Formats: sequence, C-alpha cells, structure tokens
Amino acid sequence: MEITAFVEPLVIFLILIVNAIVGVWQESNAEKALEALKEIQSEHATVIRDGKKLHNLPAKELVPGDIVELRVGDKIPADMRVLELISSTLRVEQGSLTGESEAVNKTNKAVQEDADIQGKRCMVFAGTTVVNGNCICLVTQTGMETEIGKVHEQIHEASQSEEDTPLKKKLNEFGEMLTMIIGVICAVVWLINVKYFLTWEYVDGWPRNFRFSFEKCTYYFEIAVALAVAAIPEGLPAVITTCLALGTREMAKKNALVRKLPSVETLGCTTVICSDKTGTLTTNQMAVAKLVAMGSDADRLRTFKVDGTTYNPYDGKIHDWPMGGMDDNLLMIAKIAAVCNDAGIAQSEHKYVATGMPTEAALKVLVEKMGPPEGSNHGGSTRRSDLLRCCQLWNEYEHRIATLEFDHDRKSMGVIVNSQSGKNSLLVKGAVENLLERSTKFQLLDGSVGLLDKNSRKLILDALQEMSTGALRCLGFAYKDELRDFETYDGNEDHPAHELLLDPSNYLSIESDLIFVGLVGLRDPPRQEVYQAIEDCRAAGIRVMVITGDNKNTAEAICREIGVFGPNEDINLKSIAGKQFMQLHDQKAHLRQTGGLLFSRAEPRHKQEIVRLLKEDGEVVAMTGDGVNDAPALKLADIGIAMGIAGTEVAKEASDMVLADDNFSTIVAAVGEGRSIYNNMKAFIRYMISSNMGEVASIFLTAALGIPEGLIPVQLLWVNLVTDGPPATALGFNPPDKDIMKKPPRRSDDSLINAWILFRYLVIGMYVGIATVGIFIIWYTHGSFLGIDLSGDGHSLVTYSQLSNWGQCSSWKNFTASSFTAGSQVISFENPCDYFHGGKVKAMTLSLSVLVAIEMFNSLNALSEDGSLLTMPPWVNPWLLLAMSVSFGLHFLILYVPFLAGVFGIVPLSFNEWLLVLVVALPVILIDEILKFVGRCTSGSRAPSRRTIKPKSE
Repeated sequence: MEITAFVEPLVIFLILIVNAIVGVWQESNAEKALEALKEIQSEHATVIRDGKKLHNLPAKELVPGDIVELRVGDKIPADMRVLELISSTLRVEQGSLTGESEAVNKTNKAVQEDADIQGKRCMVFAGTTVVNGNCICLVTQTGMETEIGKVHEQIHEASQSEEDTPLKKKLNEFGEMLTMIIGVICAVVWLINVKYFLTWEYVDGWPRNFRFSFEKCTYYFEIAVALAVAAIPEGLPAVITTCLALGTREMAKKNALVRKLPSVETLGCTTVICSDKTGTLTTNQMAVAKLVAMGSDADRLRTFKVDGTTYNPYDGKIHDWPMGGMDDNLLMIAKIAAVCNDAGIAQSEHKYVATGMPTEAALKVLVEKMGPPEGSNHGGSTRRSDLLRCCQLWNEYEHRIATLEFDHDRKSMGVIVNSQSGKNSLLVKGAVENLLERSTKFQLLDGSVGLLDKNSRKLILDALQEMSTGALRCLGFAYKDELRDFETYDGNEDHPAHELLLDPSNYLSIESDLIFVGLVGLRDPPRQEVYQAIEDCRAAGIRVMVITGDNKNTAEAICREIGVFGPNEDINLKSIAGKQFMQLHDQKAHLRQTGGLLFSRAEPRHKQEIVRLLKEDGEVVAMTGDGVNDAPALKLADIGIAMGIAGTEVAKEASDMVLADDNFSTIVAAVGEGRSIYNNMKAFIRYMISSNMGEVASIFLTAALGIPEGLIPVQLLWVNLVTDGPPATALGFNPPDKDIMKKPPRRSDDSLINAWILFRYLVIGMYVGIATVGIFIIWYTHGSFLGIDLSGDGHSLVTYSQLSNWGQCSSWKNFTASSFTAGSQVISFENPCDYFHGGKVKAMTLSLSVLVAIEMFNSLNALSEDGSLLTMPPWVNPWLLLAMSVSFGLHFLILYVPFLAGVFGIVPLSFNEWLLVLVVALPVILIDEILKFVGRCTSGSRAPSRRTIKPKSE
C-alpha cells in the first residue's frame, strides 16, 4: 500500500482537530464578566442585631431587615434604605453603577416610589462606596435582587443572545452554498464516469448481462473526493484567524486591545457608536473652567477662563491673569479654595488622581494655577510637596481649628482658621444662591468691603445663570472676620463656643453675615481629542449616540461642545431622558433620526434596550463604556468597547475591545483598521476561492475527458493548506486605501462575492483547469511545445485518443511504453499499461507545478479588486513577494527531497519543463488584467446605489 494512503486521511484528521481548537479558542467566556462583578461587591459589613454590633459580618449573610452602620470608605454590601445620618452629610460615589460624574448626597427623606436610580436619594446601592459621612441603614435587597445583581442578570441574558459577526454570517452562507455546489459537482463527476465501471448489453430491448468493476468504481469515487478536497478552501479558516490576529497587533499599536478576534472585522461595518459620557467622552476628572472675581467697584465682575482637563496642576493656565500678582480679592478666593478643602492630589504612574471629593480636588488644582500667597518663599518649606505647594503654604498660614461639615440643607462647608496674625476667621464655600442669602457684604478687588445690595446681588446671579446654562457646576466663596463667640476659640473642648460646634443645627447661624468674594464654575471636561474623532465618525458615515446617567443640561452642553450636536441645532427631539424613551410609543422612529442623539439619566436597562432596538433595525452597534452600568449593553452590542484606565473589570470582561488610553479617537483609528482588514480579507478570500475553482475545473475536466488523474487529494491539500497560505496571509498586509474613512460603512448584508467577482473566479478557474489538464496532456502527446523540447527524458508519446481511453489499455495490441528519467530516477514498467498509473508522475508534477505557479501569480492579481498592477505594483506589499518566494521554496522542497517527493507522488523537473510551466502559468496575469479593465469600464452600471438599511418589520 502506498504511503499516500496513510497521508491523506491523517492530514484531513489533523485539519479537523486544528479547526476545532481554533473554534474553542475563539469562544467568548461570559463567566469572566460575572466573576469580575463579585470583586466589586463588599465582603463584610458592620451589623446591629438584637442591640449588639457585629463587626466584619460576611456580606453574604445579610438579610432584608438587618441594620447596617456605614462609615467613610466602606463599600456598601447591599441595597439599603438610609434611616439616620450620624454625620451632617452622607456622600456616595455611585458613578460606576449609574454613570453620574460626581458623588451623590444621600438623605433619609422619602422620595417618590417610581423615582429612577439617580433620584433615589434615600437609598444606597451594593458595590458603591461611601466617600463622606456616616449613617445607619436598613437592608432592603441582597444578592441578585440588588441593582448590581440585576446588572449581573442582564450580562448573563446579553451573553445568551450573542450573534455571529457579519463576516462569520457571510462565510457561513458562502460555506453552505459551496457545500451544495460541491455535492452536485461531485455527484455529476461520478455519474459521468459510470460507463467505466458499470456496463451492460441490450437483449430484446432490455439491459442484460451487467458487469460491475469495484476497483474502477472506487477509483472514480476517489476522483470525486479529490474534487471535494479541491473545492474546499481548507486553509481559509487558518488564514482568516492569522489575518485577524495580525490585525489585533496593528490595533494594539494604536492602543486598541482586541479581546475577541472577530471584533476586528466587525469594527469595519460599524454604523452606530453608542457612547457613555462620563469617563469616555469626558475625562471623569472635575476641573475649574471659569473663575469669577469681584471687580474694582460694585458694578463690575472679572471673569477668568481656566484651561486644563485633568488633576495635573501643570495642565493649562488661567487666561488674562494679573501680571503683577494677585490682588486681595483673588488672594481671598485662593485662601478659601485651599483651606476650606479636605481633598488632595496624588501622582501614580504618571497620572494625577484625586483623593477625596473630585470637586474639592479641582479647587486645589485651581489654587496651584493661581500661584503662591503674596510674599511667600515657596521654595523653603521642607514639609511641602511640589505637587500642591501653594495649597500647603495657605494651610501653613491659616491653621484650621474647626470644621463645619457640609450638609444638604445649608449646602455649604465652613472652616474656622487662625491666621499668622493670631486672628480667627471663618472661610466658607458652597452653593452660590445659599451663600448670597447669608451674605450682607462683598469684597472688592483692593480688599475693601461694600454693601451687597440688590444690583450687586443681581450681577452675581446673572453670572451664575450664564455659567449654569453652560452646564458648569458653580461654587461660591465667602468669609467672615467678626466671629464673636469664636474670636478666642483655639479648638479646646473646654472653650464655651465648642458646644455650638457639636450641634450641626447651629452651623447656619454661624455661617451668616458673610462677605461674598467670588465663584467658580466646574465641570467634567470633554477630552480634547473627542471633537475631531466625532467629526471623523461623521465623515465615515457613523452615527454617534450618547447614553449617560448624568443630568440632561450637563449632557447637552457637553454634546454641543464635542460636536454631537451643532452649536445652534434644535435638539428638542434628539435629547431625551432614558425613562421618557422607554415610554415612547414608537421607539425605533426616535432612533432612526439622522445625526446624533442623546439619552440622559439612563439606567442599565435603558442602555440595553437601545442597543437591542438598534440591532433589530439592522444597525451594527459599537457600545463604549467604563462602568458596571455599561456591562450589559457592552455584552449585547455587536462590539463592546471598554476603557482600559478608568474602566471597571466588569466592563472590560464584558467587552470585545479595550482602549488602553481611554481615548475616544482610538475607536476611529480602530474602525479604519477594521475596514482595511476587511478589504484585505476580501483580497485573500478572492485569491483562495479563485484558486480552488481552478482546482475544481482541473478535476472536472480530468473526469470529463476521461484522462488519468492529474492531481491527487494529498497534493491538493498541500496546495490549499501550505503553498497558498503564505501569499494569502501576506495579502492581509495590503496598505489601506487613503480615503477608507471617507466612505460610508459597508452594509452588514453586503455579499462577500458579487456576480461580477464570481464571473471572474469562473474565468480564472477555467484557465487554471485548462492549464493544469493541458500540460498533463501535452507531456503525454507532444515531444515539444512552443519550441520547448520535452523529449529529453525519453518518455513515450501516445495519441490523445489513447490517453482518453487509457482504461482500455489492456486490449491494445503492440502497445509499449519506454522507461524515462526524472532527475536521478529511472521510471520503468513491467506492464506497459502502468505508464498511465505509475508512469504519470512526471505529468502529475507538471500539473501540480503549473497549479502552484498560477496561484502565485494570481496572488499578484489579488492585490487590488479592480486596480491594475501598473497602478498598484507588487512592491507596494513587499510581504507578498516574500510569501511567494516562501511558497515556491516549499514547492521546491517537496520536489527535490526524495522522501517528500515519494509522499506526494511527484518527481524533479528539468529546466525545459520548468520553462514550460512558466509559459503556461504567466498568462493568468494578462487574463485578470483584461477582466479588471472591463470591471473598471462597467463599474458605474454594476454599482448599486447605497441606501439606508431597511428596518425589519415590526
């Protein structure tokens, strides 16, 4: 038994194993996202049961009705109702759950039953963190019943409804069509050859004396199997996986880390990007954008624009800042912002992060930009850090002796300080309207004090209104010099005034008769690169929708600033709250509006529903986000994109791609790369399918003409899996089109192979078939061809009639076959009829070599779908030239290494025989150039007009 009898089944078996391994490797694992959820949940709690306080009780043992004590820094273990505030205020950071950019004030006052998550001010939620204050709470929900538990369930549901990528759908459709066609062709080829293994005679008009040859039946069945092997592009899955993997490397260079390979291609047909606002379009770092100080008289205010979008004190500057240093009014603002402040800034791995309240951290950054106190020697103190040196100086000059904590009723915070002069004063910051109500005077530029009358009050309120309209969060500053009860207070508990500080209800009266000094406007600023990224999306035909948990006014202002909406665009119909959207009668009509859309106050279920409806409407949806609240929508979207720096582990595990730099513009670069990869994938699919059609044509012609088998299955497997692999992979390195991001996204239902491309495949395939079969026939029937001598090996020539009826060789009279040489081998025959079995090795080698050469030259044709090699020469992709060299080298290897030649049933070729191979193979380039020229000339009549995606019937 020949060695090929073992090689063929072994190779096919290995193919099945490799493809199965690749399939398992690419499967997404939703359980990782669910495991990451567990990490953000609290493990312990302080519980009061039967009047006893139990510390570090495992959170999983909590039940509804338990009383829990929360303190600053605690991770909340369950959804709970606030019963009592121990401190004057309670603030919780719940942005990861709701998307809010600031910590939320909590109260024990009841709210409406149908309030959304953000509106439930009397509730604290599992997985969020207490950043300020202490309280007593009542457990209402635990485990899967909590809001975070609902997110858990939504992630699981979304993972169950994951769909194939557009490319996978197209390849599946193509595979089904190919299977059907192959089955029909194999059956036809086998039936054509029935006459060779099943004969009969007619007696009295009826068939009689049937003769059946099992050997010949098996032989022609093997030909049908060879045809199937030829038709199936076995190497395609491996090449696609390799191309996608190479694409992930290119994207990684651009800070886009792809977690699931098919997502690389999905990006290319993205039609809608649904983006979270906080931390995605914005920095998620509060920053002062505007400073308003008092002027030289009661009718004037001074406004300073403040640059900077991060907690880096050196990021940006204050415009129109006084060159000669700060005046008394600005010095007072800096003093209050620095001293009436509990936050800090820390530097970690070249990043600046806030410790404490983000708003207060932003104020400290402002103080650093304002500069040091007048007359200070800010290089001298060894206790000062370089990061917040100005704030440290102010705190050295003004020693804090008491704090009036913020509470929701008076909306302000105050500190009593003792200055270097020995005098006590009160510094206050808080809501501007509240401070104005408690202020009777204001400080002018030179430090003098004026009466706060109706006109000056209106001037300040007008400035406040203007800043609020621009979605700035405003804070006012005030102070008080005459403290009466606290003039001699030094923090001693025995002082008579100390009792007043123990009761927060006294704070309002202490913070009265204030002197107003100015205000600032803060915001979570948009990332600098986002505006251009959204413009690029618009040019690429991609719609941007913003889905955020933040309030409507803030979100609208940000959307106008980054270009989602125009400066003067009417957005009444385009900006809507998540709850309102869920109540719309025709939700899809709202989503079909052109341009950008905004959904504010959105909950996780709202985001998931929006993504689901968009997908139902035929859109290919990319969803960006960084919080736990984004995870279900990330999982449901065609491609979920998580932030690498600010993103939670839950969001990352639910995503398909992670942005290492949290840069929205990276998405645009990744989309461009995805489009380029798809074009390159079409190129190598075009190359491999046309090559396979050539193999099919060769086998079909062999069967139809009745000549001996020219290509055996193991040879076809070698070509499909190995020889074709390097050029197909190299086509994945084709340079992208310059205008790739100026075109609209391709439709997800666009066919992978259109009618014209299929026609080209058939023409090229037919030439491959004619060339491989033709050279086989030429070797048997001609001593020379086109002046190339083929008789040097001494082989016998036969007529075409003999070759096509070789099965009847045993009945031929006086037929002989001479031995011939093949390299150092001498091929001889005991039985002359073996000349058509073992003697066909030279003809088979010529057929295989022509097949390989044509496919190498055909890879040059695949550089461009319609572009000529004159305009896109081979050296635009040097990797392809290298790959062609590798494939030719592999072919030479199996030809000239005796063991491998024996495995594949081939022999070495002479120089003249190689010359014939090239002469027969090279015309494939000319044929495809002609087809491309025709394609360019008729492209206008063939190109369908692009249309919007038809929605599915509802």
